[in-house]
Amino acid sequence: MKKEEIKAIIFDVGGVLVLRKKPQNKNLFFGVYESIAKKLKISLDHYFDSIDTTYARSMEGLISYKQALSILSKNLKTNPKKLEKILIQVYKNHFEQNKQLFKQAFKLKKLGYKITILSDQWHFSKKALMSGKDYKKFGEVFVSCDVGMRKPDPKIYKLVLKRLKLNPSQTLFIDNQEWNTKPAEKIGMRTILFKDNKQLFKQPLWRKLFK
Repeated sequence: MKKEEIKAIIFDVGGVLVLRKKPQNKNLFFGVYESIAKKLKISLDHYFDSIDTTYARSMEGLISYKQALSILSKNLKTNPKKLEKILIQVYKNHFEQNKQLFKQAFKLKKLGYKITILSDQWHFSKKALMSGKDYKKFGEVFVSCDVGMRKPDPKIYKLVLKRLKLNPSQTLFIDNQEWNTKPAEKIGMRTILFKDNKQLFKQPLWRKLFK
């Protein structure tokens, strides 16, 4: 069966539309955790123990922003406003917008493609990394803490397709983790595993979008 023409490009945020300013190790967010623990003057193990279940529940939208902040501030024995400020600022200090890719995404929009976001975020990373005005230029934005499900659950890909009113082969999903692209491929979406801009822009499937 011949694949249909691509009509929508779906972008991940962390590691794709947003990149680390100064990578310290292979784990995308590990430097963030270390910085937060340092600012709170606690060990990294203490920080992980304090956020464990709250992080997962926030990521999946099982609790609200206020509930997450309340639980964390109690676990970490600190003022909620102070904790919120630390969390947001540390994320902003460690990450920056992938301006080159944003520019390319908006070019695609002008060419008539739908541009969409599909990202796993807990409430605090979303507020820190996705509050810019550029995100309003994307037609649909699917964030795990808002929709109540996360990658690689097939349900979230199906939700995106349903909202976009497109068949899987009419979409191109770009993510930096293979465990997220595989389920998308399984249901028929086309994918590119993102490593960096140079690698993406050389991909035949990507280059074909601009022809």
